[in-house]
Amino acid sequence: MYQFVKRFIDVIGSVLGLIFLLPILLLVALAIKVDSTGPIFADTPMRVGKGGKLFKMYKFRSMIANAHDLLRKDPKFQALYEEYKKGSYKLYNDPRITPVGKFIRKHSLDELPQLLNVLRGEMSMVGPRAYYPDELEHQQVKYPSSRKYVKIILSGKPGITGIWQVSGRSEINFDKRVQMDASYVEKRSIIYDLWLLLKTIPAVLSGKGAV
Repeated sequence: MYQFVKRFIDVIGSVLGLIFLLPILLLVALAIKVDSTGPIFADTPMRVGKGGKLFKMYKFRSMIANAHDLLRKDPKFQALYEEYKKGSYKLYNDPRITPVGKFIRKHSLDELPQLLNVLRGEMSMVGPRAYYPDELEHQQVKYPSSRKYVKIILSGKPGITGIWQVSGRSEINFDKRVQMDASYVEKRSIIYDLWLLLKTIPAVLSGKGAV
């Protein structure tokens, strides 16, 4: 019953969200095109979904074109990549972020296209973070105790928002984040989902913990 109701909320929420947020989606897309050269959507690596299945997450581009490939492959970004891995796959004052990108990241507007992932069934409105494959690989080596939590996390769908997003976002390290995400998956509560959705509104408006 939980999975049925959760999916019902996901479908209704994503459809209504895409309809009512269409003007904002168009404005953000236009701002990205005017601000910098490159596509509207971010060319990001695949993410790990339910059961370990990889999927393409839709996000508005908030960085220079090919930012993820440059970070991992361009020698100029080698030191930045090491800092990125040490910082639980987050960077503060990332030089790759565009002016418009800084604003849309702070208020999570870059995440809005993930409503398409929810409609497709790859994500949920509420769930754990959608991790990068190399992030899971490296961080589980760094934090061996996190393996049991990652296994639990991958039994559910990742979400647009979740417990760590409303509790500090990028200020929370990987080991704490996966514990929180695993705890969420084990709760399996629609009431908890609705509470997290409500908590997301002030978190987005404040921009606290965003990078």
